[in-house]
Amino acid sequence: MFFSTSSFSPRSHTIQRNGVGYSRALSNDELRRVVPSAFAEAAHESRSARYTHIPTASIIDGMRSHGFFPVRAQQARARDESKVDFTKHLIRFRREDQLEAPEAREIILINSHDGSSAYKLSAGMFRLVCSNGLTVGREDTTQKFRHSGDVIGEVIEGAFRIVDDFEKVAAEVDAMKSVQLPAPLQNAFALAAIEARFDGEEKPVTAEQVLRIRRHDDQKNDAWTVFNRIQENVIKGGLRGVARDALGRPQRRTTREVKGIDQSDALNRAMWRLGVEVAKLAA
Repeated sequence: MFFSTSSFSPRSHTIQRNGVGYSRALSNDELRRVVPSAFAEAAHESRSARYTHIPTASIIDGMRSHGFFPVRAQQARARDESKVDFTKHLIRFRREDQLEAPEAREIILINSHDGSSAYKLSAGMFRLVCSNGLTVGREDTTQKFRHSGDVIGEVIEGAFRIVDDFEKVAAEVDAMKSVQLPAPLQNAFALAAIEARFDGEEKPVTAEQVLRIRRHDDQKNDAWTVFNRIQENVIKGGLRGVARDALGRPQRRTTREVKGIDQSDALNRAMWRLGVEVAKLAA
């Protein structure tokens, strides 16, 4: 295992649009302001007696003690007002040697205290050049744990298993970096990503828009760079297009940023799988 577990000194950090963090670990006080539901002192009243309440805060402390530092947090909106303090939340963790890596490896923890989610661990990556957080679409790097038994120990063991499995993730990234995508495959990749983003809806944007280059570092045409261009454009939104209303009339529309925890997670996984498969086709 190549990750360091040495002591960590906090550094300055910046506030992101959709959470806190990234260049240093976050304290519990900072996390409490962003994801208060992670610190719920009891489960939502809808939970049965079989539900073992172990607050996410205890998991965070356990992860931190084993060298996994929280770097970003996000909390879902609750439609039911009674669940505001118990709703789904997401915490991204890094090992110390990954805190400022240009392509940082992350452990993503999702949980809730209202019954909407078990403890879920996934592999993730963060690309510094565009400040994008990715979720790896490999099912063997995703683990779920029920709210019962030794949840803290199971989650920590799961995090170490994901660290070990990052070699598989790295192999997929290297495969994507090693092949150039011709224009037809780039176009097919972009159209598939648009379909995943607007499933069942009229598509307001084109493949050309989703392939748009936002910065100099993304001018390359290897599968990894193309994947990241598409992922950023689809997730961050801000693309202007035209869609038709219920009466068939054209309306100008600007795509929204994907902020929902579940939607972002599912969309990232789908695009990761597309990227891996497109790279295989181009190899």
